[in-house]
Amino acid sequence: MIPAISVAAAALSPEIARTDWERLAPAGHPFLNADFFAILEGHQTAGPANGWQARHWLARDGDGCVVGILPGYLKANSHGDFVRDWSWAAAYQQLGKHYFPKLLSGVPHTPAAGPRLLVGDGDPAGLVRQRLIEAVKAEVAARQLSSWHVALPAAADVDLFAAHGLLVSHDVQFHWRNRGYGDFDQYLAAFPSEKRRKVKAERRKVADSGLRIEVRHGDEVDPAEWPRLHRLYASTFDKYGNHAAFSPACFADLAAALGRRMVLFIARQADDPVAIAICFRSADTLYGRYWGCAGNYPGLHFELCMYQGIAYCLEHGLATFEPGAGGEHKVARGFGPTIVHSCHWIADERMRQLIGQHLARQQAHVIAYADEAATHLPFRPAG
Repeated sequence: MIPAISVAAAALSPEIARTDWERLAPAGHPFLNADFFAILEGHQTAGPANGWQARHWLARDGDGCVVGILPGYLKANSHGDFVRDWSWAAAYQQLGKHYFPKLLSGVPHTPAAGPRLLVGDGDPAGLVRQRLIEAVKAEVAARQLSSWHVALPAAADVDLFAAHGLLVSHDVQFHWRNRGYGDFDQYLAAFPSEKRRKVKAERRKVADSGLRIEVRHGDEVDPAEWPRLHRLYASTFDKYGNHAAFSPACFADLAAALGRRMVLFIARQADDPVAIAICFRSADTLYGRYWGCAGNYPGLHFELCMYQGIAYCLEHGLATFEPGAGGEHKVARGFGPTIVHSCHWIADERMRQLIGQHLARQQAHVIAYADEAATHLPFRPAG
């Protein structure tokens, strides 16, 4: 007998029981949990004021038990979703079509790949995933929306989305892998001498600057300090004319809720914080997210955003460091090109064909770029 699986949408993440999040989401994940979504929505970081309207999909079995969660939002813009569909929205506008609102499944303001179909183990798991995908596609049709996007799903789910007709886009991020290095000196020993000297010189500039570098977890930061730390974070967005979506109160609540799953690298001049890198972590991965600095300190960006993170991973036994989207400069510090994907259901058949053709051409360029970037990694040849 085929199990009865029904799907409905929740208007806010707090409508999903914490026990369901804990049962279906990866244990200890910094983003896929009840607190991260609820705090971002409650502070409008992922709320209507910033173009996010929560639309989380819940699958239930015949007894009403939640057996699947697909986090999602109705989006009025493309800010903070990392779908990279700005040109698609422009094309729709030129053709007199409406691109927004669109549906998005993903984690707000977080370019980290991971599971999006949160489904338990067992025989009906495949059916639950199918029902969730069918329900969202039906929502697109019923609301006459332009599209549904799954931002950065786990690699295991990409083929499933493609089998349901979603287009697949490719992008490159730069990730660091722990190859069993004992400490930072052992890591640098894998570099040729010239590149090793360059990294040491960058780190020496920071060491000689008189700045004090400290590592704090979220539960080790005084809530009263978040306004000063937030000003550093916001300064990066101000510099480029962008909007800083997180507020001091939002960061403070995340720090309290996530505890050791938030990691901060802070540079201080005397007692004053002058630069910060805000990261998050799971049991095996460090996720770099936000950087801000007041002043010009040579080498400090590399120190806080890369070298301190690598050292932290080595000290705590983490396997991977994902420092965020973009950044070719990461290659020279040992971050290898990694291809990530997003998936897209385009409702209009003609637009689906056109975007599909564009993505097919883009795929070859992305793969070639990743292959070429890999030739610039700083490691000595094996053997």
